[in-house]
Amino acid sequence: MKIVYEEPVNEKVCLNEDDLGFGRIFADRMLEMDYTPEKGWHDPVISAYHPLSLNPECMVFHYAQEIFEGLKAYRCEDDSINLFRIDRNAKRFFDSAVRMAIPPIPETTFIELIKAYVDKTRAYVPYRFGNSLYIRPFIIATDNGLGVHASKNYRFVVISSPSGAYFKKGLDPVSIYVEDKQIRSAPGLPGFAKCGGNYAVSIKAGEMAKMKGYDQVLWLDGVEHRYIEEVGSMNIFFYIDRKLYTSACTGTVLPGVTRSSIIDICKEKGISVFEEKLSIDELVALLEKGKVMEIFGSGTAAVISPVGKIAYQDKEYIINDFKTGVLSKALFDEITGIQWGRIEDSHGWISRV
Repeated sequence: MKIVYEEPVNEKVCLNEDDLGFGRIFADRMLEMDYTPEKGWHDPVISAYHPLSLNPECMVFHYAQEIFEGLKAYRCEDDSINLFRIDRNAKRFFDSAVRMAIPPIPETTFIELIKAYVDKTRAYVPYRFGNSLYIRPFIIATDNGLGVHASKNYRFVVISSPSGAYFKKGLDPVSIYVEDKQIRSAPGLPGFAKCGGNYAVSIKAGEMAKMKGYDQVLWLDGVEHRYIEEVGSMNIFFYIDRKLYTSACTGTVLPGVTRSSIIDICKEKGISVFEEKLSIDELVALLEKGKVMEIFGSGTAAVISPVGKIAYQDKEYIINDFKTGVLSKALFDEITGIQWGRIEDSHGWISRV
């Protein structure tokens, strides 16, 4: 697909890598591409970062027909740029679009466009190990007018943000609060898709958890309110008696790219991995017996987020003395090592830009 490039691209950018934060600073370039029924997805343009001009009656504002993705670009010691498992992001973006009645972008086209965009914003990819360029592709419905139906026109946009650690505590353990009344998703809803609605419904519970002094929410299933699904905006893992457990991706759980990588790495290391239901009552019983060795969340932004404390029905349970576990640290080191090119990629997960 031919891409139009507008305006010169900065060759040098001054970034204060001590204070990048997450999602606060943005590269000076963005990619845009429109969809119309007559042309399909057409005429991508990389231009200067600018506000979007949308009418107040634009459908995305009223009916939330939109999707997004999140991936990173990593600068290696030889100054090359790595993308990690971009094929997984492309497939998830495609699947999310289908679920939200949005014309999907072919996976090969998505990869081509992201690579072209990263190439033109490579000056914004941080140099320090641990910092990266977070890339946010999204699609919004752009029809004007009210009435609940699928839009006919859409816009695909890519922006990016030089970022440091997602959590200020880095790899230090976090505390989580089990939410047993509100739900994030249920069978038949788009829990597997990356759409804003999934995150919007989680905000209230997240704010309530913070008011109680906890960092994240642990979500239970939407039918019985018993089975563990996700933590915050991440997948969740339980290391019990040297076996690893995580929720299956059966429609209500996001198929995380980091999640998939953890499963592959652990199986290679001879660790048994079970993708199955685990009830909160079963977890509490195992915690009380001291059988839970580690708990950690996983996601693109944080990579690995160890859990040091769980609160459920006014009782708190400490995991691994509120310390980062050996498995959590080993997985973090291996995945980040592959991403930044410090460990050999034997899986074919890295794409160079």
